[in-house]
Amino acid sequence: MYLHKEINSIEAMPQSTGKGVSMKMLLSPDESPNFAMRNFIIEAGGFMPLHTNTIEHEQYVLCGRASVQLGDKHIEAKAGDILLIPAGVSHSYKTIGDEAYSFLCLVPKAQDTITLK
Repeated sequence: MYLHKEINSIEAMPQSTGKGVSMKMLLSPDESPNFAMRNFIIEAGGFMPLHTNTIEHEQYVLCGRASVQLGDKHIEAKAGDILLIPAGVSHSYKTIGDEAYSFLCLVPKAQDTITLK
């Protein structure tokens, strides 16, 4: 089976955790046999709080810049960067500048438990 979608046809769903965070479910676990693909958007001045997941994350930054905490490290992520966040590693995001920070996030098709820190 194949699937074709246009990203602009997918509604961004506001997320209750953080500030100015929304998510587009590009490929849901029901549509893909092995992983889900999501597009997170954090508006300028927004953030996603420190948390852990029980599954890994593969991310590709589409636009903007953010201060990203990965465990005890802080990095500045920008368009074109690739991040691998192993399961259980705490992470957070805070936008830098006046542009939204947007990234693709791929996760394995598995039960995920999110724990806020």
